Amino acid sequence: MVLVLEILSMLLVKSLTCFRCVCQNFKAEHNIHLPFFENFVYLPIVDGPCNGILCLAFGHNVALWNPSTREFKILPQSTVHRPPGLEYTSFDRLGFGYDSQTDDFKVVIFVSNCFSWENEEGMSIYSHSIDQVELYSLKNDSWKEISFPGVDAFASDLFNNYVNGSIYWQVFGIDHLFLSFDMVNEKFSTSPLPEFGWSLEQYYLELLDFNGLLGVIFYLREGTDKSFDLWVMNGSWTKQFSVESVLGVERPLGFWKNGELFLESSDQELVLFDPSIQELINLGIHAYQETMRIAAYVESLVLLNGRSEHEECIIRWSAGGESN
Repeated sequence: MVLVLEILSMLLVKSLTCFRCVCQNFKAEHNIHLPFFENFVYLPIVDGPCNGILCLAFGHNVALWNPSTREFKILPQSTVHRPPGLEYTSFDRLGFGYDSQTDDFKVVIFVSNCFSWENEEGMSIYSHSIDQVELYSLKNDSWKEISFPGVDAFASDLFNNYVNGSIYWQVFGIDHLFLSFDMVNEKFSTSPLPEFGWSLEQYYLELLDFNGLLGVIFYLREGTDKSFDLWVMNGSWTKQFSVESVLGVERPLGFWKNGELFLESSDQELVLFDPSIQELINLGIHAYQETMRIAAYVESLVLLNGRSEHEECIIRWSAGGESN
């Protein structure tokens, strides 16, 4: 298994999306420059990996990428019918996963529709509504509209929201509810989050994959003296463990082999916290504030029927060297 450290940095001088691949001894092996998102001002959404495939999206642009085979596929534009009187649309929420029954990769996107009209003073008024959801099938290489779940949702930027056949999001406006989408039956459902005893006005929560089960981690919004509580769903919510009073850290980034917790420090360094000895280990990797996430990556030979990195001008270079 290889650990992939994704540092998604939009530089002021030269805009690029950069992935840094790190092996298990936490040595940076190489950087990867993706020109697909080079002209965008903001960071793209990065979802996955799922069975060795990553999904990248910004606005109406969505792509799948297999870093192992160096194959890259830009998805076709949607042909789903839009409501009349539409000003523009944007893709606001995304989920990416695998349908084991049909051996198919699928992308779920919530579509925000914007309408405009003039008021009595002749001023343009805009309104947004998220009332369409689309599903892409790699096997069919096409999009289709699916039933809207009736609630709006959002995913964490830190963790993969695909867990064991389903995609998970938090629900807007309802603190203790999450939305799930089953990749096989293509149906949405809602379920309660654990009642962890504090207000979400004071705590962040992140949904994540913990050893193949749905987990949720809670941590304080304010301060650099953080505590982390992990709950896991296995028939019912159970508190897995707590990490108490870690000083000088901002947010969790993932778990390592023996329960160690990757964290982003207050200095934007990647650190590893070992709860057995209550010690922080600085791994010597730095990023811009809140642009770092990590993901465990297993190599895959899955074919995307796309094009090679060379054709897409994707550049790989040594982590210690310069890009060309």
